[in-house]
This record gives sequence, C-alpha cells and structure tokens, in this order.
Amino acid sequence: MDAVDPSPLRHFVVAKRSITSIFDQLLDFVKDGSSFVDEAWRGDDLGQVAVEEQSLEMQSCATKLSTIREVLLRRHMKVAFFGRTSNGKSTVINAMLRDRVLPSGIGHTTNCFLRVEGTDGDEAYLTTEGTNERRSVGTVNQLAHALHMDPTLDSGSLVKVFWPKSRCALLRDDLVLMDSPGTDVTLELDSWIDKFCLDADVFVLVGNAESTLMNTEKLFFHKVSERISKPNIFILHNRWDASVSEPEYIEEVRKQHLDRCVSFLAEELKVVGLDEAPGRIFFVSAREVLSSRMQRAQGMPETGEPGGALAEGFHERLREFQMFERTFEEFISQSAVKTKFEQHTVRAWQITKAIKAVMDAINIASADRKICCLEEREDQRDRLDFVRGQINRLTDSVRERIKSLTDDVAAKVATALSDQIRSLPVLVDEFRADFNPTQETLELYKTKLLQHVDERMVGSLAHRCSVSVLRDIRDAQRHMIDSVRPLLSLSVQEQLSAPSSSFELTYDLGLATLCADFRENIEFQFSLGWTALVSRFIGAANAKRALSGSDPRLQESSSFKDEMVVSIATGLVSVTSRASMTVLVIGGVVCLRSVCVSQVCRSVGWRLIALSLSLYGLLYLYEKLTWTNASRERALKQQFVEHAAQRLRAVVPVSSSACSQQVYKELSATFSRLTQRVDLSEAELEGNIRQLSFRIQRLENIQRRSKAFRSEAQSHGAGDAAGGLFCSVPAGKLKSAAPRAGSGSGSGSGSAAAPHESLYVEFSF
Repeated sequence: MDAVDPSPLRHFVVAKRSITSIFDQLLDFVKDGSSFVDEAWRGDDLGQVAVEEQSLEMQSCATKLSTIREVLLRRHMKVAFFGRTSNGKSTVINAMLRDRVLPSGIGHTTNCFLRVEGTDGDEAYLTTEGTNERRSVGTVNQLAHALHMDPTLDSGSLVKVFWPKSRCALLRDDLVLMDSPGTDVTLELDSWIDKFCLDADVFVLVGNAESTLMNTEKLFFHKVSERISKPNIFILHNRWDASVSEPEYIEEVRKQHLDRCVSFLAEELKVVGLDEAPGRIFFVSAREVLSSRMQRAQGMPETGEPGGALAEGFHERLREFQMFERTFEEFISQSAVKTKFEQHTVRAWQITKAIKAVMDAINIASADRKICCLEEREDQRDRLDFVRGQINRLTDSVRERIKSLTDDVAAKVATALSDQIRSLPVLVDEFRADFNPTQETLELYKTKLLQHVDERMVGSLAHRCSVSVLRDIRDAQRHMIDSVRPLLSLSVQEQLSAPSSSFELTYDLGLATLCADFRENIEFQFSLGWTALVSRFIGAANAKRALSGSDPRLQESSSFKDEMVVSIATGLVSVTSRASMTVLVIGGVVCLRSVCVSQVCRSVGWRLIALSLSLYGLLYLYEKLTWTNASRERALKQQFVEHAAQRLRAVVPVSSSACSQQVYKELSATFSRLTQRVDLSEAELEGNIRQLSFRIQRLENIQRRSKAFRSEAQSHGAGDAAGGLFCSVPAGKLKSAAPRAGSGSGSGSGSAAAPHESLYVEFSF
C-alpha cells in the first residue's frame, strides 16, 4: 500500500513561498533605501553626506535581490536519473509519476535529456532548445514519436516535457525529474555535468540488478563528485524481480550488490559514511510498481504484471520502492532547501550587511555635517548680531562726524564770504566796461557788473573753501568705507567702490536776485546843498522823509523835531574832529539859518557874507563842472558796493548753510549707500541662517531615516549567529544559524564559510 502521509516535498514549496515573500519585502526595502541614498547623494547643498559609490552600491543590492527573487521563482527541486542504457531510468520516473509519461521499453528509448515538470494547464506539451514552440504530446506514443522524428536531437539536447499537474500529484510540489541517455552512449560526460547536473539536488543511479556496477557508471559519478561537493546519490538496483527465479541466491546477490555500492559511495566517492551508505541503496522493480499503481488508479486489482498474478516478493519490493520515495523526498527536500536557499540567504545577509554599512556611513556623515552646519549657523548668528551692533554704533559716530564737518564747512564758507564782502570795493573797482548814463547802457553795465562780482566772489570762495572741504569729504567717505568694509560679506565687498570724485561744492550767492532792487542815483548833487547836508547829518532816509514832508505824523511829532536837533548838534560836535573848512562853512551856514539873518549881518558884516557866498557859488560851479561820466560811474559803483554789501551780509548764514547742506547730503548719501550694502550683507546672513536651518532639518531627517533603514536592515538581515534574515518561516521551519563545522552543502555549496560570516538554512522535520 502506498503511504498516505503528506509528502515532505511540501516543505520545500512552503519554504519557497515564505522565502520569496521575505525577499519581496527585502527588495521593497532596498529600493526605498536606494531612493533615499540617491536623494542624499544628489543633495549637493548637504555636502558629502552620501557619495555616488554608495548610491551605486544600493542599486547593485537592489539588482542582486531582483535577480535572486527571479531565481527563487524559477527554483525547483531537481533529481537527475543516470545509468546505462536500458537499465529502466524512464520506467523508474514513470513509476514515481504513477503514469506512463516517458517512453520506455527494451532498447535505446531515450536519446536526449528529458526534463519533466508540471504545468497548470490541462494539456501536455514539450519544447526543445532554441525555440519556445509548444508541441502537443497527449500520449507517451506521441512523445516517443516526436523525439525519434526530430533529427536535431542528440545526447546533449534538452527537451522539456510539461505534464499537467492535475494528472500527477508529484509534479505539484515544484519537482523536476531529469531523464538522461545512457552513460555508455557518450563520451561527453563533462559537458553533461556542466549543462544539466550542477543544479541537481539528488542523483539517482539506476542500475541493473542482473549485472554489477559498471566502470562507465562509476566514472560519471566520479566526475560529478569532482565538480559538486558531496552530491546526494541514491542507487536503485532495478529489475530486482528477476531474483525470484533464483531464491536461494537472493541474499547473497543482494549482499554482493550492497557491499559494492557501499564501497563505491563511502570509500570511492566519500559522499557518505559507511553507516549512512546502506540507507542510500534500494532494490526495486520499477515496472512492477508502475503497473500496480496504474491498475490501482483504474480500479483494478494490483498485480505485478498486467493481467497476471502478484509475483513472489512484490509487496516487499513495493515497500522498498516506497521507502526509496520517502527517503528520496526527504533528502531532496532538505537538499533543495539547503542548496537553493542557502547561498541566497548568505547573499541576502551580505546585502543587509552592506546596507547597514552604507546607512552607518550616511548617518555618521550626516551627523558630522549637521555639527558643522550648527557651528556655521551659530557663527552666522554671531556675525549678524555683531554687524547689527556695529552698524548702530557706526551710525551714531558717522552722524556726529557729518554734523561736525558740516558745521566746519558752514563756518569756513561764512568766514570766506565775509572776507569777500569786505573786499567788495576792490572787486567792483576792478570792473571795467563802457559807461553811459543812458538807460539801456546803464542796465547792461549793471548786468555785467553783477556777473563780474558774482564770478569773482564764487571763484574766490571755491579757491578758499572747496579744496579743503573736498579733502575733508573724501577723508570722511574713506573712513566710512573702511569702517563698513569689515561688516560686509565677501560678495558684497566686491561690489564696494571707491569714493565718488564727481562731487563739487557749489556757491549760489544769487547776487542778481539780491541786487534786483538796486537803483542808482547819478544825478548831480551839490555837496553843500541843503539836501546833501541834511542827508549827511541825519541819514538819507530821514532826510528824504524830513525834506519831503510826506508824513504828517512826523511833522506834528515833537520827538521828530528833537531828533533833528540832536542830529544837528551831533553833526556840529563832529566838525572840529573833521578839520575841514568846507564842513565849518556848512556848520556856519546852518547856524546862520537857525538865527535871525539880521543878527548875522550886524555881527559879521556884509563883506564876509559876500565873500562866503562867492566861495559857495564857486564851489558849486566847480562841482557842477567836474560832474562827468567817470564821476557818475564812481558814484554808481559806490552805491552798488553799499547796496550789495548790505544784501550779502544778510545772506551769509543762508549761503553757508546751503554749502553745509550740500556736504551733508553727499556724506549722508554715501553712508546710505554703505548701509544698503550692510543691509544686503545682513539679508545674506539671514538667508544663510535660514538655509542652514533648513539644511540642518534635512540632515536630521537623513539621520532619522538612515537610522530607521539601518534598524530595518538589522531586523531583515542576520547579525551574528543568533537571529537572522530568515529566523522563522511557517510550516517549513526555515532557520538561520551559524555554519556547522564540516557540514556539506549538497550540490550547491563549495567550502564552508567562517563562523558569523555566513548562514545556512535547513528544514526541521
């Protein structure tokens, strides 16, 4: 009876599903980590937080995991059947599949490698190398016909036979069975091994119980053992039902076969120990098992041969075959999990280790960069506070200096202008132009005179003040620039220019406006005339008012009369100091007019009066005759000097203030431009501080994410001997552990790795 226990092959299927799921999660994790590293690398403003090599490393890890995942999806448990021609390899496979899948019979029926695997479809088909064309093979005869009719197939060709899983339970568990031509029909054993055997989990040597183990079979497995470390080999002595004919020699023959096979496995190949070797050797009759199983599947009674009775010892040979299948399934499941998954778990552990190293490096680099940014931001803040404090103090200092300088300028200009007013008679006397008392000529003359005086005064002021004032302005501007320069950033300092030399101090006296009301009086006036005398003693304005009598209030006012008397008395007192005969005569005339004429005549006499009048007349005649254009010009210039001096004295404060305002505006504008540069530097510092703060936040985020990725890599990967990438897989109990000393890796591993540096996986049953 066949065993009804669940097949151990299911452990591989469950383990494959679980490990694939884990690799899917790991691949998603690595892709996220690769994007993170690439983002950190391409963030140029963050500095060398990550480098291109790390980004390439993460991409390489993702590529490796994708490749591993694809390999895992294609992974099957593979068993390869070898032996001499007509030893029943195809029949053994059919018996295991419980159906006639492969062509079998007497003679050379298998002329190429046949790979049998399951398909989810309902139709069987085959494909050959170099083409994906599906050729339907619904029956064994069709398959045999297709194989024999294809002239391109030889012993080194591979034909994949896809058999519906619904028709064969064994193929549902990712099992692939590889049938081969006889080892005695080719010399290309090395190419067979390289092409078809390196990924095999179990090798089954199908021998003929009627003959001993041949050298061709031994040679093949010697070559396999050289290329694959300790392959899992089972030896089936097929056609053991032939021993029924000689029952007295059964045990002797069995022992002879067993000893030779144990010696071959344990001593020649050294793939197992002497104690384990007998468990790899079985005596079966595949044809009986296939026939029995097919009859049972059809509801017919079990017999050794179709239509016949059960041969002697059939049940024992059936149990032997079932024991082989059970042992085979356990071994292939263990070997497949180990060989198919071990190298990938080691690779995954190495990948997680590399990811941890990358994340550690990024974490350290971002932490160092963050410290640098924090220090730089603190320096920038200190710099900003320093600039703000310095510019405030400098502003007060510059304002005081500007005020002092403008006061000095105002004083210099006022002093120079006062000196120019005192030298105004000389400036006016230097003027030369055609003079004519006509109205048009006089207007032109006065215009030229005004222009001459204005130019000379302005030129003299510029000569006396401009040089020193401009020098003081340049010194003040250089002082401002030198004081502000340390407060500016390098980029702003490059834009800083030297003091402007285009400034010129202007002196707008407005003389034409000041003297617009000037009215000359060049009419002849006798020096001893009544008007002249009154004007001389009481002033021109009072004399005009007094003589014109236009103001009744003044005529009626006794105070005005008293004022006139005082003025006359004062004038008389000053006569002696002048020592002028003319003034004495004038004083006498004034006195004579103030007393009775009759009294004068009596006291002085008529002769003296006549002489005085004669002299008076002669003096009048002399002045009249000498009143020429030159006299008129001198009178005009004298009147102009008096008028202009009076007006200019009134505008001295205004003019000096205007000059100081020019200096103030120039210096203020200079300092304003400099403070704008300082504002630019402050804005640049504030921008740098904001950028550094943003950069620090990004670095903190990178630190946080790198730590999270590292922790996740730690949880995914294997750290040391304890814990690991596959610390627990449901159903299959897939475990990770440190390598065991001397443990073999089946057909897929070479030499054992060092402790704590690799993993191997195993099933616990």
